Amino acid sequence: MRSRHRALVFVVALLALVAAERPAQAGEPIEQLRSQIDRVLKVLEDPELKKDHRALERRAAVRKIANDIFDFSETAQRSLARHWAPRTPTERSEFVRLFADLLERSYISKIEVYGGEKIQFIGESIDGDLATVRTKITTREGSDIPIDYRMLHRGNRWLVYDVVIEGVSLIANYRAQFNKIIT
Repeated sequence: MRSRHRALVFVVALLALVAAERPAQAGEPIEQLRSQIDRVLKVLEDPELKKDHRALERRAAVRKIANDIFDFSETAQRSLARHWAPRTPTERSEFVRLFADLLERSYISKIEVYGGEKIQFIGESIDGDLATVRTKITTREGSDIPIDYRMLHRGNRWLVYDVVIEGVSLIANYRAQFNKIIT
């Protein structure tokens, strides 16, 4: 049950990430995340896209939004950690593609289970090109779950490279798994 709860929390965390009505400017990572919820909710609440025969189209729309906010390359590199440097450019490119696909298949399609949980934006800290946006999700049962979004500045926007749920980092979790497999 705990793993199901954690999966639901992660899905809600992703929901808070994946969209932007307008490209966010550097210096406002918290506003970027806040505005992104609206676009995803718009997709999920669209009566036409709610129809069963449009499920693939609905998921593709959410996936496209996720691609706009996630830096899958950075997430993949940090997850692979010390195993990244010895990889050839071709291997790195393939790993990023496969890793992004894994994240999408594992989490993005599950966003549809969002059930109205409340998302509060607590604050942000910015240190040069890095930022952390602190949020809290209140479940329907009233539990508060802290979620931090680690972001980096690329071009004219902030991109998410890690999500930390109740102190557990997505990157650290995958890094531990990859280290067991590769070494």
